[in-house]
Amino acid sequence: MSKAAKPAYRCGECGWTTVKWVGRCGECQAWGTVEEAGARQGVHVVKPGAVSAPAVPIGQVKAEVVSARTTGVPELDRVLGGGLVPGAVVLLAGEPGIGKSTLLLEAAARTARGETVLYVTGEESAAQVRMRADRIGAIEDRLYLAAETDLSALVAHVEKVQPTLLIVDSVQTIGSADATGVPGGVTQVREVAGNLVRLAKDRAMSTVLVGHVTKDGTIAGPRVLEHLVDVVLHFEGDRNSRLRLVRAVKNRFGPIDEVGCFDLHERGITGIADPSGLFVSRHPEPMPGTCITVTIEGTRPIPAELQALVGPTEAPQPRRTSSGLDSYRVAMVLAVIERRLRAKIGKCDVFTATVGGIRLTDPAVDLALMLSVVSAAGDQALPPGLVALGEVGLAGELRPVRDVRRRLAEAARLGFTRALVPTGSLEEEPRPETSAGRGRLVALRSPAGRTTPFAPGFEVTEVENVWDALNLMGSAR
Repeated sequence: MSKAAKPAYRCGECGWTTVKWVGRCGECQAWGTVEEAGARQGVHVVKPGAVSAPAVPIGQVKAEVVSARTTGVPELDRVLGGGLVPGAVVLLAGEPGIGKSTLLLEAAARTARGETVLYVTGEESAAQVRMRADRIGAIEDRLYLAAETDLSALVAHVEKVQPTLLIVDSVQTIGSADATGVPGGVTQVREVAGNLVRLAKDRAMSTVLVGHVTKDGTIAGPRVLEHLVDVVLHFEGDRNSRLRLVRAVKNRFGPIDEVGCFDLHERGITGIADPSGLFVSRHPEPMPGTCITVTIEGTRPIPAELQALVGPTEAPQPRRTSSGLDSYRVAMVLAVIERRLRAKIGKCDVFTATVGGIRLTDPAVDLALMLSVVSAAGDQALPPGLVALGEVGLAGELRPVRDVRRRLAEAARLGFTRALVPTGSLEEEPRPETSAGRGRLVALRSPAGRTTPFAPGFEVTEVENVWDALNLMGSAR
């Protein structure tokens, strides 16, 4: 290759260039984003053009109140932050067969009771969608259905129907004649998504795009797709379970990390307003290797059960398997158990899992994970009615976590009787003293190891480190 060779290929994500084609970008490590670049051209001088509206001082801009319209599905509205905002573009991604189309068809039918909705399917025929609509009872006069895979035909349907809500299932199946490549490719997805976003903004039309995911669970296609849209939702769940979770990871109109719970059944999909108890097993008597914690999903406290199984093995490399938990946090907690607590689990297989298919990434589950593993290793059950909250540090200390009072209130509501939390978790907000020294701000703090009542029949014990937690649990059996 001559030294004068110029880069002929360019990454559509980060702009990295190379003289030969590669499947993976050498800069951003994205797959399938390197494409042939056009002839190198100089910088063009852009002349002033017509403006859509003159620039004005920000204080003179009229603040138009854009209210969200309900989808008719309360759990979906909860994740969206109240409903669909006119002109907003939502990307819903999930594994094949998890229930994305069923959920959107349900929302489309309920919205069509008061507004016009256009449902464009590119993966199924119109007859297939009609069969699903008959099964879940989603037949409405103002719900229009079109089976199209061409972008220009989709725009023509929008011009004719004039919908307030457009659903495209899915964006990877729609192609544009103005872009190179096959539908689903980087160039095609970028072109289709860009046109649909402009169409939604120009018409103040709420738009929902269904997206595919890769083997590792990330959204397929270029990363620019997530930047273009206003809301990104992930549809999660175990195929062997009826429970489905919709999680917001990006939302320009509401909170992120909010979660909606659904029950997928043969007659459709139904929202679960109170998921407490779905992720906790019912044992007739305390079982070794189980511990309850309370996680925060968005604004909702959810009790969850952690289970552990520890057993000796003759294999040179003991297995460390986790389901529903962050494998890195599990490895860290196991290292603290072996090094700080001197537990002999280095030559044992350790299996950890959650109940009900929920995935826990909250650091507050560390203490419950540690107690469940130690309980399984010693084959001794923890005291009944116990809830454990707290983040475990590498030095063996326990760190307070957020929203402890809300977690404890939910545990008390469900009938638990005792909680183990890090020291300082029950500190009250600073308030003026009512005795001598009036006007100074004080904070009430319980000493380490002291048990204080939190609610009728519910007590909370504060501990500073993992050794204190283990000693208290040993004396409470």
